[in-house]
Amino acid sequence: MRMKIKFLPHDFFTLCGRFFPYLLLSICNRLLSGARLEASRFSSGSRMTVRRVRTPGVCTLIMMKKTERCDFLAFKNAHFLQKSLLFHNFATQLYNMRRIFLLLSGAALLLASCNHYNTVLKTADYEYKYEAAKEYFVKGQYSRSAVLLGELVTIMKGTSRGEECLYMLAMAEFCDGNYDTSYSYFKKYYQSYPKGTFVEHARFYAGRSLYESVPDTRLDQSSTVAAVKEFQEFLDYYPYTQLKDQAQDMIFALQDKMVEKEYDAARLYYDLGSYMGNCSYGGSNYEACIVTARNALLDYPYASPERREEFSIMILRAKYELARQSVEEKRMDRYRDTIDEYYGFMNEYPESKYLKDAQRIFAQAEKYVNRKS
Repeated sequence: MRMKIKFLPHDFFTLCGRFFPYLLLSICNRLLSGARLEASRFSSGSRMTVRRVRTPGVCTLIMMKKTERCDFLAFKNAHFLQKSLLFHNFATQLYNMRRIFLLLSGAALLLASCNHYNTVLKTADYEYKYEAAKEYFVKGQYSRSAVLLGELVTIMKGTSRGEECLYMLAMAEFCDGNYDTSYSYFKKYYQSYPKGTFVEHARFYAGRSLYESVPDTRLDQSSTVAAVKEFQEFLDYYPYTQLKDQAQDMIFALQDKMVEKEYDAARLYYDLGSYMGNCSYGGSNYEACIVTARNALLDYPYASPERREEFSIMILRAKYELARQSVEEKRMDRYRDTIDEYYGFMNEYPESKYLKDAQRIFAQAEKYVNRKS
């Protein structure tokens, strides 16, 4: 059974308005190409130079200089070429006018949309405003939806729509990229409605909001710690949720970020080395490097093997530098501690890429211990 398609009058005019300028422009290009080809036939077998002269009008005159084998130029073909150029310019202007019309139509639609939004903002009909907020949310206009829902969330508290309004406000802020604000609304939701319809997703997106707002590793990572805590609580409440894999992946990513923070701190202490400007209360930067790296290995057992290896070699290097720069009465014990660290490193990473560096440190430490024994 074939489907019959019925075109309405306005559909016909719409199609004509859309495709007629393209068709007209294509015909003009073909006519112009044919006229130029016809005019060029008179130049076959002869030499002639063509010079275009722009006049104040829209037409272009073709001036040709007569040479040895060309005595005349057919006026009929030149006149046809001139008319084709005029027709081509007319079609081009019509096409440009269509583009301008489309731009003006888009501007008019945008203006009408703004007027509708302003009308919704000023209305005192809260039901109408709530439905408009939901419509803006569905269309992806999250900022407008958030403004309207922010006005309604207090008014609708305690009603049948209060729960949905608060959750939608949190989601609108999240989708609009306002993660700090969305976290506060998601947290408010699951605290206000502990058995609500959207409480599972609210707890998940509370952690997700913190996850999206974590700063660079060079900055304070308190929000990273809070995000891990939020996800862990989510998994405690919903151990069999469908969002379990996503939550665990984000926990691992956050832990890797905290590992990077600890690695940067340990690396900074190691690079400072014997500088004492930051050691007002005793100790040394090498000792701080050792403590930071060891704590990172204990606190983050699921760190990547490559990063754990880098922590371990950093501890070995820091112990060697600490022993080398120590006073004589402490040097022996610290060199022996360096040798013990070397054996531990080799047991855990027998094929390490830092093997030559570790062996060099071991040789220097053993040489000193043997000489003093």
